[in-house]
Amino acid sequence: MPVSIAIPKKLYDEATRRGIDVEELVLSTLINTLKLDPETLIKIRIELAIGYLNEGKNLIDKDPVQASEKLYKAAEESVKALVVYYDLKDILARVNERGRWTVTELEKAVIEISRRLGRWFRQSWDTANYLHVWGFHEMKLDADDIKDRLPDVERMIQEAQKLLGNNS
Repeated sequence: MPVSIAIPKKLYDEATRRGIDVEELVLSTLINTLKLDPETLIKIRIELAIGYLNEGKNLIDKDPVQASEKLYKAAEESVKALVVYYDLKDILARVNERGRWTVTELEKAVIEISRRLGRWFRQSWDTANYLHVWGFHEMKLDADDIKDRLPDVERMIQEAQKLLGNNS
């Protein structure tokens, strides 16, 4: 279950204006500071993926824009968990060097994971990214558009859970 922390709005707004994902920055900083073992890190990422998936599903009819972003975040967390699982050292090194994930690392990760799991994984990622761009940033998708794409995101999380042996 996620925990909320207070951050001054002015600080949050400035970070967001500069393109910083505050949640991911806090999470990455904690992960790096605590030097978590891979198994714990995978469990954390899957827990986040499930949380975002559930939030997104609950928001589809109420707030399609936020639903789109939550579903994208669910897919993103499943990718990050699988990067740790497969120990994709080059990607992990770039993330650690930069101190955060970028679209470049996510894209490279998806391609590498797809080589292992099948083309469906990249196609599902493309669906999640479509939700991120057209549902969240451009605000062009309605509830029906999101519902139609939901199964792809769900499959990413379900397959990651099975593979990782995590039935949370």
